[in-house]
Amino acid sequence: MSRARLRVDWRAAIALLGRVLVALAVPLGIPLVLAFYYGSDPVPFLGAIAVTVAVGGLCTRVHDDPGGSLGHREGFLMVALTWFSVALVGTIPYLVAGMGTDSTLALPANALFESMSGFTTTGATVMGEISFEQHSRALLLWRQLTQWLGGMGIVVLAVAILPELSVGGAQLMDAEAPGPGIEKLTPRIAETARVLWLAYLGFTLLEAALLYGLHLAGFADGMTLYMSVAHALTTLPTGGFSPAARSIEAFSAAVQWVIIPFMVVAGTNFALIWHAVSGEPDHLFSDTEFKSYLAITGLVGLAIAGMLFTGSGLEPVGTTGASFDAGYVEALRGDVVGNVERIVRDGLFQAASIVTTTGYANVDFNAWSAPAQYFLLAAMFVGGSAGSTGGSVKIIRWLVVGKALKRELFGAVHPEAVSPVRLGGTVIDEDVVHSISSFTVLYIVCFFLGGALIALDAARVGLGYGHIELLSAVASTLGNVGPGFGSIGPMNNYLGFPDTSKLLMVFLMWVGRLEILPVFVLLTRAYWTE
Repeated sequence: MSRARLRVDWRAAIALLGRVLVALAVPLGIPLVLAFYYGSDPVPFLGAIAVTVAVGGLCTRVHDDPGGSLGHREGFLMVALTWFSVALVGTIPYLVAGMGTDSTLALPANALFESMSGFTTTGATVMGEISFEQHSRALLLWRQLTQWLGGMGIVVLAVAILPELSVGGAQLMDAEAPGPGIEKLTPRIAETARVLWLAYLGFTLLEAALLYGLHLAGFADGMTLYMSVAHALTTLPTGGFSPAARSIEAFSAAVQWVIIPFMVVAGTNFALIWHAVSGEPDHLFSDTEFKSYLAITGLVGLAIAGMLFTGSGLEPVGTTGASFDAGYVEALRGDVVGNVERIVRDGLFQAASIVTTTGYANVDFNAWSAPAQYFLLAAMFVGGSAGSTGGSVKIIRWLVVGKALKRELFGAVHPEAVSPVRLGGTVIDEDVVHSISSFTVLYIVCFFLGGALIALDAARVGLGYGHIELLSAVASTLGNVGPGFGSIGPMNNYLGFPDTSKLLMVFLMWVGRLEILPVFVLLTRAYWTE
């Protein structure tokens, strides 16, 4: 490809990437301070800071005025490179901390998997043991912090704070923002980015305060200040990492009830939330996507709770396959009426967790029956609202696809009728309908192709994973959900997969977080030359 035909100013994208990498040294300073406070090794974070500043500084030198050269093509390139580059930097603390130990994160493929899972807010893990004995509090907080940074978006944050990026912020937000589009709340795109991050920060602080308040009041044993902050950092980004080995199951019912509404908030369009807290709640309750999102989440939760109540949602004790908590099954079977609150809580919590792609677990749902697990598998494809921190397909896309399908059926009977696709009384532009339909098809193709490749790789090394385990692994990584079923269930990990499968899942997490297009468009000749 000759330079004369190249239509992308890659130097501008690299220079802007450099500014983001230099800025990444600031959040790396938080676990560094914590390392000094707790007396743990600060070298993992000092090394990461040195690398990101050095590499970022070199990148900034390739272009004198990158903001002035930023267009849509450069935006796609910069966004795709940013997410992969920060994940690479994020591996350094894991690798350095794991040197000379038996930590699973000492292996490059595992460290990259954990870092990409963090920044893409997937929540899948390859940590063999999650405990303060095995890992320092500073390292585990860095793990939590990667999800918080990735939730609202590293590029959105950069647009808000870096003047060089604000110049072309509209192009970057189009490529970065989750969903078909994000509402411009203020006249300036940089100010819109600040507003979104302000709402994001505010709810994070509120959740941390409520969780720690429960602890002080005696309703949340173990939810210390550290744990409260750590879980707030991964709830709002719909991330799901937890410093507790058994996720939210390790904490009281009061903690679980507090976390549920914050997961729902995290899956809501933050532009709507900003309107609501600014005194315009009508924007929230008149929004078709928001109402559909609440309805779907509630119906999934109540359906699972109904199955648990009747016993059809429980796996028989003594079943073969992945291990699960038999005591949980026995308790519900022995006293259903006495466990109504727990049944409702388990159903609603896991529905909110999976629909929003948070991936927390307040129960080992390996103990649930196949019908209940299939409900969760289907929920992995729903996703939250556009403009939220949730992953997967998104509610608004399914609404548009459903209405477009309804129009096609109507058109088959009335071929001369002109019937635009409407959503909440608003006509959806045909280009948007085609774009959403194309994305949905591409997402499904990626799911099945990824499943086939991982199944082949598992067979190559002789792994005995079942179909639902393999399908849930692809659905969870592509949709940035986190846990799967069976041996990769909520209380287990992805460590058993070969490195080749882990690297494929790293790719799935990357393209899933960027909603496929910003990565796949780079692979086309037209992007570079036409």
